[in-house]
Amino acid sequence: MTSEPKQDRSRVTRRHLLEETIDCLAEQGWAATTVSLVAQRAGVSRGAAQHHFPTREDLFTAALEVMFEARMEQARREATDLPTGAGRTEAVVSRLVEYYTGTLFKAALQVWTAAAADPELRARILPLEERFGRVAHRTAVEHLGFDDGDPIAHGLVQATLDLARGLGLADVLTDDSKRRAEVVRNWAAQLDAALPRGESAEPPCDRATRDVSGAERGGR
Repeated sequence: MTSEPKQDRSRVTRRHLLEETIDCLAEQGWAATTVSLVAQRAGVSRGAAQHHFPTREDLFTAALEVMFEARMEQARREATDLPTGAGRTEAVVSRLVEYYTGTLFKAALQVWTAAAADPELRARILPLEERFGRVAHRTAVEHLGFDDGDPIAHGLVQATLDLARGLGLADVLTDDSKRRAEVVRNWAAQLDAALPRGESAEPPCDRATRDVSGAERGGR
């Protein structure tokens, strides 16, 4: 039986550290999430963790970036499961809200809050936050099938993301799922009323499944 190549083991260890960082931040908070605790949860030594990420800030920013990329890639794959026609807008809004009520958002919120009082950490986080916002907006546009060149459509997509972020904040301390579902239904109805899709428009399902990686590279 051959042993696992060193490079592969290193890659697995790095990934495991990043995953544990996100979980630890979401569960334990900023103050409790130390490199030592993350290493312990990942089953490696502190020295091994620092080999991959020399500082706590390196670990946190890498974790947020990698986990966000994975989440957006998952969102693109899941686009094929979204309904077409009636009910699509509500399904898309619900999916967007899920992004802001999951573990990744709760972990990011811990880092965002700490960055507000730490200029060096803020300098690291701001470019990430801006990039996340651009990608989230493009993903929402693709899934909803709206024309982002229309100022009204652009504003409503951004309002949808702001709404999703607010609902995510409301869910941090208490389970807000029942009220959240009602808000999602009402907002989806508002979107459909404000921006009905004409038959000549590109089908939302085609827009949602289209590869947008090139557009993302252009927006970075």
